[in-house]
Amino acid sequence: MTQETAENRLKRLTMRSWRRGIKEMDMVLGPFAERHLGELSQDELQAYDRLLSENDHDLYAWISGRSVPPAEHAPLLARIAEFAGIEI
Repeated sequence: MTQETAENRLKRLTMRSWRRGIKEMDMVLGPFAERHLGELSQDELQAYDRLLSENDHDLYAWISGRSVPPAEHAPLLARIAEFAGIEI
C-alpha cells in the first residue's frame, strides 16, 4: 500500500473538516483546518484524524461544552474552541 503524502494528508483532513454531517461542525472545523493543520505536528495530525472519526453530534456536544470530551480529545478540542471563540 502506498503511503499518503503530507500534502495529500492535509488536503484529506481539510476536506473532511468541511464535509461533516452537521453544518455547525463544518463551520468550526473547516476554518480551523485551513488555518492550523499545516502547523500541527505528526502526532497532532494523527490526533486530529482520530477526532474526525468521532460522531458529529458528540463533537458538537464536546465543543459546545454540553458534555465532557474524552481525555484523548480534550487538548485538541480546547485549541479548536479557542480558535473558534467558543468557551468550553
